[in-house]
Amino acid sequence: MRVVVTGATGNVGTSLVQALATDPQVTEIVGLARRVPRSPSPPADYRAVDIGHDPLGPHFIDADVVVHLAWLFQPTHRPTVTWDANVLGSARVFKAITEHQVPVLVYASSVGAYSPAPDDDKPVDESWPTHALPTAAYGREKSYVERLLDGFEHEHSNVRVVRLRPGFIFKRASATEQRRLFAGSFVPTPLLKRGRLPLLPLPAGLRFQALHTADAADAYVKAVTSDVRGAFNIAAEPVLRAADLGRILGGRPVSLPPAAMRMLVAAGWHAHVVPTDPNLLDLVLSLPIMNTTRAMRELGWRPRRSGTDALVEMLDGLVAGAGGPTPPLAHDSLEHRLEEIRSGVGERP
Repeated sequence: MRVVVTGATGNVGTSLVQALATDPQVTEIVGLARRVPRSPSPPADYRAVDIGHDPLGPHFIDADVVVHLAWLFQPTHRPTVTWDANVLGSARVFKAITEHQVPVLVYASSVGAYSPAPDDDKPVDESWPTHALPTAAYGREKSYVERLLDGFEHEHSNVRVVRLRPGFIFKRASATEQRRLFAGSFVPTPLLKRGRLPLLPLPAGLRFQALHTADAADAYVKAVTSDVRGAFNIAAEPVLRAADLGRILGGRPVSLPPAAMRMLVAAGWHAHVVPTDPNLLDLVLSLPIMNTTRAMRELGWRPRRSGTDALVEMLDGLVAGAGGPTPPLAHDSLEHRLEEIRSGVGERP
């Protein structure tokens, strides 16, 4: 089986390539990314490709499966750039799949595609609408690609399409990448060591689901190798709330009104101190809790680590400046932080 992975050098992509390499059904892995490792090594054939602009056809020839992970989170100050990469880039991927008659597409959707949570906070299954808050670029783009896939499936019923909708995905090696994308270059990561923050200001109502990247990769492998179709929610227990963050970080949570927290984030974003658009905070606070029964029943997927374990591992990685062997996962350093500041926080991909 020849598997092509877009976004192969990021948080999920690196773990997926490793997981695919251990599956006896997979004979070849082609990893596409804008920036490939300087000293690439097996198990993947890494190729420098920008899905928004470069020809995709030559890389999809004789592919049995395309796993589409590639996604651009930044620059938040230039939403047309992320729209071109994520929405138009995805459309180009789907077109190339059609032109080269690839029989299977596995797409990385997200809990961020879902419509706001129901009033009773009951976990939702995969039938819950995917019309996220349109003000947040991430939700807007994830939802739009879901609509593209609706049309794609209608026109190409011969292609087996799987959509995975994971929660927040963490591992130690992704810590610095996630700091760059969401917290920015000014965050004092040593303060995240347990016990350093006696008070934790958090927005009221915060709760989310997480999972370890290795467990997310396992779900993607099962989607590649199993005869399944449709959407699957992917997350681990427990649902994480302010009290859990307090136990993990050794501090007392202080509940702030969401509007006050939003004002703080907005001030940092407009000042180019943090890369996170305040609309993303609105999106996070609106997300539903997902029911993962279908993934367990039809994919045979169960997480090996708790959401707490995944978050703790990433936070430990943040304190240590951990990273991985690919450019997106580069380790933390003063040089890198100065370059982030020089290039403009939230201004460049």
